[in-house]
Amino acid sequence: MTEWRPVVAAVAGTLLLAGCTSGADGGSATDGKKSSARSTSGSDSGGSSASADGTEPSAPADGADPSAAAVAEDEPYTMVEELAPQTRSEAVAFVRGLTPRADNFGSGFRKAQPYESDPGEWAVLDEDCVWQRQPLPDTALASLTRRFELPGSKGRGPVQVSMTVTVHKDTTAARRDMAVSLEEALRCPNQRLNATERVRGLYSRADPFSEARNGVTDDDLIESGELLVDGIKGALPFDWFKYRLGPVTVAATDRIGAGHTDEEASRIASQVAQGVAYTAAEIDSIGGNTARDDAEGKDSSDDAEARDE
Repeated sequence: MTEWRPVVAAVAGTLLLAGCTSGADGGSATDGKKSSARSTSGSDSGGSSASADGTEPSAPADGADPSAAAVAEDEPYTMVEELAPQTRSEAVAFVRGLTPRADNFGSGFRKAQPYESDPGEWAVLDEDCVWQRQPLPDTALASLTRRFELPGSKGRGPVQVSMTVTVHKDTTAARRDMAVSLEEALRCPNQRLNATERVRGLYSRADPFSEARNGVTDDDLIESGELLVDGIKGALPFDWFKYRLGPVTVAATDRIGAGHTDEEASRIASQVAQGVAYTAAEIDSIGGNTARDDAEGKDSSDDAEARDE
């Protein structure tokens, strides 16, 4: 087991604060209620409610329901199971309908080629610790990988990011997928990614919502290791982030090229984690708790109108 790299430890703050930052379009990554939830989810076990910057939160406005704030604090980005895609065709349309921007991962990123994978396949770590593309199992409906890159410049190698959104058959299947991912780093701390790249010394850590670092999603998983590339001397940073939102998982890897300082690598890893959080926010806006509340309110309104007719 390798030492926990500071670059990934620094992502802790990103997981707690990502929901409070503005989105790539300059607007809030989510609505005010959920921004409040993520800004307060880092409270200590003694019940302190100080904000992430160390200041005391303002008192509720007159007439505000304090119980509403308490409920908001318990809501991560999620996908309510009954609002999630139910068939393969719905799931494929869902993952393709998501619109991650290259600059979500930092200034200068662009789409890589090839950009998208086959949504009917996903990557599987085999018994020899080699990653293989295989058809989806019955427990998954669609899995789409999109690739982004930051071109190399001024003696710094390129940065490659791959982000995968997978729609599982149900929340139980998604939980099992998270558990398998956590176990894989223990089973295979050294992994072959492809013909020219391998990772060694993977270290894995997982946290459910409201515990430790996670202030964003139902569950999160972070892995860190060293990337070895044929033809490149020395080891390079490698990070993997995986979030679960109900029956949907969002995962991303970064491969940071040679020539970047530790500070630059830490900043890149933090930006990649935040970019994944932007996609989590988009998924939540489609099928999260607020989406369910809005749908229920609309249905109730429609029912009332039908009764009046």
